[in-house]
Amino acid sequence: MKIILDESAPQKLRLLIDSRHIVVTTWFQGWSGLKNGALLAAADQAGFDLFITADQEISYQQNLAGRRIALLVLSTNNWGVVKEQAQVIADAIEATTTGSYAFVDIGNGRR
Repeated sequence: MKIILDESAPQKLRLLIDSRHIVVTTWFQGWSGLKNGALLAAADQAGFDLFITADQEISYQQNLAGRRIALLVLSTNNWGVVKEQAQVIADAIEATTTGSYAFVDIGNGRR
């Protein structure tokens, strides 16, 4: 699976994702600063299978109809929480299907 990490997701997450997957960041692609619609379109056109973000608003702003790319939204970008919940995120990645949307509630790190 070809995965792209949004700027809002912890960039170190790429190190926790199974090595069977190709994982790059929007920065690596040269897409820093692109707005969500343009970013999703670019990722979809470039053949990415999954877009991972912590931007909670994206589900209200973007329509995945007609897109191949799946969208996985994390409930937080807190690195400690993301690292702690790596298996939950991995399971969500494996469960994605073409053009799907999934919200992964891993908490927010606030106590």
